[in-house]
Amino acid sequence: MPEGHLVHRYAREQHAALAGQVLAASSPQGRLDTGPYDGRRLRAVEAYGKHLLYHVDDAPALHVHLGMRGLFLRHDDPAVPPRGGVRLRLAGAGVAYDLIAPIRCEPLPGDGERALRASLGPDPLRADADAEEAVRRLGAARGAVGAALLDQAVWAGLGNAWRAELLFLAGLDPDARAVGPAPARRLWELAVGYLALGRDAGQVVSDPAAPDERWVYKRPTCRRCGARVRTWQLGGRTAYACPVDQPAA
Repeated sequence: MPEGHLVHRYAREQHAALAGQVLAASSPQGRLDTGPYDGRRLRAVEAYGKHLLYHVDDAPALHVHLGMRGLFLRHDDPAVPPRGGVRLRLAGAGVAYDLIAPIRCEPLPGDGERALRASLGPDPLRADADAEEAVRRLGAARGAVGAALLDQAVWAGLGNAWRAELLFLAGLDPDARAVGPAPARRLWELAVGYLALGRDAGQVVSDPAAPDERWVYKRPTCRRCGARVRTWQLGGRTAYACPVDQPAA
């Protein structure tokens, strides 16, 4: 599943390419009524966690969640015909984006946008994120910190790769419980800094000196100390930890 850094990267790119333009919107697959969006001006594209929101004049916000397999194809020639399976095409002057296999692509009726925002915790990549609220939510979460980090109502945008690498950088065991304010704040600061690197690079970056490498995620041994990486199921996903650098809680 694309994690928050990639969703923010999509939002930044598409906002730069399309904001302020009158859209040509279509659904080659036929599963979305694009009438409210076709021929209207796109004001902004924003990301919140793993969600994309498209704000169009006189239309409800368009909500996209990529899920496990969703992706965008960019065409620098909008005349290139879309594939038949494209859920949504948004085209402007000189560029088109084709959305394929999202788990959600829908208008948000009524107070749907407010409800979506209210369901999500602070997003480390948003300028309006409240760091104190992020610390409070993580500290109040019941159960293991590794499970809490995958809960989008605690912090929005993190997935399994970031969970593994950020907890390693913080020296926290994913099974640790009752995380106090100081480690929670340290973890938040790491998330803010490293997710921004990941957004700019288009991949998870947990070591700026070796951006293509990971410390423990999907590795047999810790890249720092060489210890065998522990793996187990936590929060429905495989957890990774170094027994030396992340001593058991």
